[in-house]
Amino acid sequence: MKKVAVFGMGYVGCVTAACMSRDGHRVIGVDIDQAKVDSIAGGTSPVEEPGLEALISEQVAAGRLTATCDVDQAVRDTELGLIAVGTPSSDDGAVSSQAVERVIESLGGVLNQEKKPYTVVIRSTLLPGILEERLAPLLEEAVGRAMSEDIVLCNNPEFLRETTAIRDYDQAPFVLVGAADSAQAQAVFDLYSKTSAEQIVTDTRTAAMVKYSCNAFHAMKVAFANEIGALAKAFGADGQEVMQLLCRDHKLNISPAYLRPGFAFGGSCLPKDVRALARHAQRHAIDVDLLASLLSSNDAHLRRAHRLIQNTGKKAIGLVGLSFKAGTDDLRESPQVVLAETLLGRGYDLRIYDPGVMVSRLRGTNLAYVDEHLPHLAALLVPKPSMLYEHADLLVLGTEVASGINWRSDFSGEVLDLRRDLVTARSSMAVS
Repeated sequence: MKKVAVFGMGYVGCVTAACMSRDGHRVIGVDIDQAKVDSIAGGTSPVEEPGLEALISEQVAAGRLTATCDVDQAVRDTELGLIAVGTPSSDDGAVSSQAVERVIESLGGVLNQEKKPYTVVIRSTLLPGILEERLAPLLEEAVGRAMSEDIVLCNNPEFLRETTAIRDYDQAPFVLVGAADSAQAQAVFDLYSKTSAEQIVTDTRTAAMVKYSCNAFHAMKVAFANEIGALAKAFGADGQEVMQLLCRDHKLNISPAYLRPGFAFGGSCLPKDVRALARHAQRHAIDVDLLASLLSSNDAHLRRAHRLIQNTGKKAIGLVGLSFKAGTDDLRESPQVVLAETLLGRGYDLRIYDPGVMVSRLRGTNLAYVDEHLPHLAALLVPKPSMLYEHADLLVLGTEVASGINWRSDFSGEVLDLRRDLVTARSSMAVS
């Protein structure tokens, strides 16, 4: 059993803290947002993730999971700190490590006074080189001594998908640690002793690059499937069936996990990680035409969706699903948010139904993103599907939220299903 501090109570931090405490470790969740700390202390989750609130409640009640805003207390009471704060895109598309740097400075300041052994683990997503060239010197300066056997800095990328994060934690393809050697990595592997996943040690730059490569690959698969779907529709074919058949080749075509043509990709990971890689390549004059094209391809798919809506001639729109994926309240870079913003800007009368999104529970960068792009979201959300049906002449199905409502029987107007109508010639549009 280890004593662990997890810095950052967002999606990754909350899931990590809850799962580690469930597996027997003593975990302190740390965040500068008092509302998040109070939520965890009260046994509730500050983020929407299936199964997470029950897990947090159970672990808080058992005394294995606590939360605080006090970095000093968290470091003094633990032997290992996982940093899971956000690394959003800066204005020029580069990855921002400011939040991680602030945690490193605060954590190092405590270790400067405590003179105790400590392992610092970067779980946040950062480009190769940032840990080695920026964070390591920053930690040494804050601690007041060079990195040694008693002060360890390594990274442990996460591969968690929102809405399936707990399952992904428990059934990880592997546990990856970037460290100077296997001895340093062992302290991190001990955190995952209850999982059967393969444990892999590599250097910190390679570990960071694996994370980016995975997300770039996922983004590429979504964009590729959507472009194939759009072409298939133009030829009078069914893009979804094309990709379903392509994915039957498990020997060469890898995995069907993201090869599902439908609507655009979004969320807090894929867009910013692709953007960061493309920006880095641009700065170093490295041609990565495919990577650089992913976001523009995704934007083109969004424009196709807007044209389909425009071509109906309807102005009263009901949008089903707002978060980037059903079952989460994460609105950051959600294609549904971008679509809603565009429709409002073009004078459409819009209402939105998404039971996972409650304005009162949005926090941090998630709330900031909504305030910038949909500042009047509270006035657009409706609590019941029936209110959407009463308002709309056109029902736009954006996510799998639509699978949980009876739109086929309860709505008599026109329906546009963005999960398939952008990529298949066999339209699911229902005309009144």
